[in-house]
Amino acid sequence: MSNIYPMFFEPVLKDYIWGGRNLMKYGRTLPETGPVAESWEISSHEDGMTHVINGPLAGKSLQEVLNLLGTSLVGTKNQWALERNKFPLLVKILDAEKRLSVQVHPDDAYAQAYEGNELGKTEMWVVLDAKPDASIVYGLSNRITPDEFRNSIDAGELETHLHKINIQRGDHICVPSGTLHAILEGALLVEIQQNSNTTYRVFDWNRLGDDGNPRELHQSRALDVINFHQVRSVLHPPKVLEETSGLRRERLCQNSYFTTDRYYMKSSTESAGVCNGTTFEIWGVLSGTAEIAGEPMSAVQFVLLPATLGEYSVKATQDAVLLRSFVL
Repeated sequence: MSNIYPMFFEPVLKDYIWGGRNLMKYGRTLPETGPVAESWEISSHEDGMTHVINGPLAGKSLQEVLNLLGTSLVGTKNQWALERNKFPLLVKILDAEKRLSVQVHPDDAYAQAYEGNELGKTEMWVVLDAKPDASIVYGLSNRITPDEFRNSIDAGELETHLHKINIQRGDHICVPSGTLHAILEGALLVEIQQNSNTTYRVFDWNRLGDDGNPRELHQSRALDVINFHQVRSVLHPPKVLEETSGLRRERLCQNSYFTTDRYYMKSSTESAGVCNGTTFEIWGVLSGTAEIAGEPMSAVQFVLLPATLGEYSVKATQDAVLLRSFVL
């Protein structure tokens, strides 16, 4: 059998203190007790390596698949990833039962200078579900200098400088590196991101970790990388790329690292695609059911299509909402 086929992975669960029990709604098998904050769906990061669960490569980690298939997996547009020995992206589901810390992620240059072979972290979120009062921190509420920002932390006044935006199911949020942000309580999200686990915590709401001590903060490095020009940012609507009687395709986020489109498909609608050797694709079903490259999928489930897979089809077997991430 060919090693080039649609690949599914066993998720890796993370029990951070801000998690809940809501990932069971999406078929994730949780421990009997305790919070589960994240399900790493497709990952080759050493902090949460996922393994193939189908086909001839079953049992191999994504990193092993990358080493085996190389360009055939990631495509010619991702040669840099092979040189760094990294799969480019990481896909997660997040259950923010409690609020996350106020944090920021570095760009590639800063991460390489200060975090070894780690990548920077540009990311995006799609809201799967949200309580009526759910919100996020997204940049700053006013112009402020780094010194004034640090002083506001010391004075316990940081919250006055945090720009908050209400969110609801279906919203998408593009989060470039350097964006000061926090997901607040009451949201379930899909996250598409660079393959990185570098987070600089600025403020953690004065709470204690599992060990009874405050969690580590990284304020000096955070101040190096925060984009202080990102003030009162707004969420932009998606750009409609295609619309027919049975299909609506929207562009959510496009950057140097990935592009993510959302598909709304009526039952029995089909769409054709091709992995022509330039880039891998990651498809996710957010609601409904579909067949992607001949594989039946339901919500919430993700599949990796290797770059040299060739032609494939997507068919909604019920009304479905899907995500497609790739390198443009």
